[in-house]
Amino acid sequence: MRRVALTHPVWARDALQSYERLEFLGDAVLGVIVTDALMERHPDRREGDLTWMRQAVVSRDACASVADACGLPEAMIAAAPAARRDDARGLAAHRNVKAALAESVIGAGWHDAGEPATRAAVLGAFADHLAHAHERIRDPKTKLQERLQAGGGTGARYEITGQEGSAHEAVFHARVLRGDHELGAGSGSSKQAAERAAADAALRSLGEVD
Repeated sequence: MRRVALTHPVWARDALQSYERLEFLGDAVLGVIVTDALMERHPDRREGDLTWMRQAVVSRDACASVADACGLPEAMIAAAPAARRDDARGLAAHRNVKAALAESVIGAGWHDAGEPATRAAVLGAFADHLAHAHERIRDPKTKLQERLQAGGGTGARYEITGQEGSAHEAVFHARVLRGDHELGAGSGSSKQAAERAAADAALRSLGEVD
């Protein structure tokens, strides 16, 4: 399977002998492994947040960077027929080809080595991307603004409606409005946190329950 995993369609004897089928399998395997890892690492995150994190980890850019780190473009060039080496060098520089190599090798690993070994290899290779996946979560205020803009009309505005407690243990209350209509209200330890809580409540009221 390794040779097939490194065989570009340009010089494959036929489509079934290229990495495309293994890429298809590897894409699915990568998605399952990353999803499971993110759910374990972030037990308090809802589906929508996990979706954004997964997209960051399994993106073409992430897969291409993993392929570079693992030397897969060079391996593809070495495995290419001598008459196709120049073609291989040119193709190996493309992001999408690198990403396809990463996924095809994952697919080959799943087929040949099985689930435990493939899972361990994927988690190791994508460790840095998994560690920083939370940075790709959209803020509730951003989500709400995008939702309202998609529907046309005015956007959201926020009001701080109250404050309780001492300066060091303050709790702020906020609401978010569209025009004069309140969409949601929330509280937090800062004005920004209260506004985010209000936006989150508004998203839930609008059906954005993920």
